[in-house]
Amino acid sequence: MPIAPNFTSILTKDWEINFLQCYPNGLLKHTELCNLFQLTAALHAELGGISFRDMQAFHQAWVLSRMRVEVKRLPKWNDTVTVKTWIQSLENSRSIRCLELYLNDEKLAGCETYWAVFNTQTRRPESLALPHDHFEKFSNNHATTLSFSKIDFPSTYDEITRYTVLLSDLDIVNHVNSVKYLEWCLNYIDPKALVQQELTSFDMNYIKEVSLHESVTLAQNKNTFVITKAGKVCFGLQLEMKP
Repeated sequence: MPIAPNFTSILTKDWEINFLQCYPNGLLKHTELCNLFQLTAALHAELGGISFRDMQAFHQAWVLSRMRVEVKRLPKWNDTVTVKTWIQSLENSRSIRCLELYLNDEKLAGCETYWAVFNTQTRRPESLALPHDHFEKFSNNHATTLSFSKIDFPSTYDEITRYTVLLSDLDIVNHVNSVKYLEWCLNYIDPKALVQQELTSFDMNYIKEVSLHESVTLAQNKNTFVITKAGKVCFGLQLEMKP
């Protein structure tokens, strides 16, 4: 698609929180917060002519590599929030995108994401085939106090469960969607810790894709979770909780 007439290098998008997105106490789920970030990033890419549809002409797609989310507090049912996003850098096959969520003028959450251009036929990274010079890059603008990082995985874990990937876990790139990994892990956190907003930040590393019918193992060491396939780590999550 051509660049939209209303394209801007910094996008702000309003979203109304509906009841399907909320915990039983009416607060936005952490997974749905990440979905709002993902949807806003996708909209900005679409307006700027580098969306999944545009990239598929070259058998390309954006896939997440790392993501950090910092949460001051969660919005609630019926709140209208504003998500703001911009590109910090985009070179060859890699891009850093920042996102912030506001309620009125109060920043409630920030997110920094590291994306890779992925060939959907070879399943390998490659340089972006589309022009992107019309996107201004904001190299000094950060959305989080700390940037995303490589998780230092402990050497031992306690296995929690094994799981076989279902169709509902997949996205349009034909692999497990990034938010699904987070959902699998948070299902094994004390529910009170989540609904009482004790989770202040989390880092996610996406290492290997997982596909339909594949079997994975979920394991935990304190606040670090890993998902493995055939003994190899595919995903890591590190949580930071209130003391």
